Amino acid sequence: MAELVFFSGTMDCGKSTLALQMDHNHAVRGRGGVLFTRNDRAGVDVLSSRLGLRHAAVEVTDGTDFWDDVVQRRTRGERVDYLVCDEAQFYSTAQVEQLAQLVDEMGVDVYAFGITADFRTRLFPGSARLIELADRVEVLQVQALCWCGARATHNARTVHGQMVVEGEQVVVGDTNAAQAVGYEVLCRRHHMRRMTVAVARATASSPDTLWSEAGGR
Repeated sequence: MAELVFFSGTMDCGKSTLALQMDHNHAVRGRGGVLFTRNDRAGVDVLSSRLGLRHAAVEVTDGTDFWDDVVQRRTRGERVDYLVCDEAQFYSTAQVEQLAQLVDEMGVDVYAFGITADFRTRLFPGSARLIELADRVEVLQVQALCWCGARATHNARTVHGQMVVEGEQVVVGDTNAAQAVGYEVLCRRHHMRRMTVAVARATASSPDTLWSEAGGR
């Protein structure tokens, strides 16, 4: 039976890499699929991973209707057995419901990948609906790490290294310290303290300070 599966995790945990691997594994077995993404860091119409992998993909917009898209493809004679949907946190609740409908009524497997919560620790609408509707929610086993070495559980938005908790929910960026506006993954403790690696380094009075702040890790 077809499934709607939501693979979730923080930034830097390998979601896009797994999405590309999933597509490869199904394609080499003769299954027909479509890659979708939205707001990828590499630009439009591409699904990319931080390891350097990238593949052409269909860019999801506010007007995308997954049901109509698959109907049109099948009408043209294309084989559509599965969908790989990256950056699914940016999809609307209606679009997530369309994905569920494809699973239930057309037997299309849907593999969605995304982060669950934004920089304010609030669920993205798309992720919330996926959690509500998915047959399975899989937390990726490759753990992203906070600067202290603990498992990273939260995504922080930074401006010149300083964490911010206000602003638009969707601002495309990457975990690149060179960017004026970027993102950093943190454990809950340091997210609550708004302590990014830049702040920790600036306030450290000795090499042992960061070790102590990290709880001995």
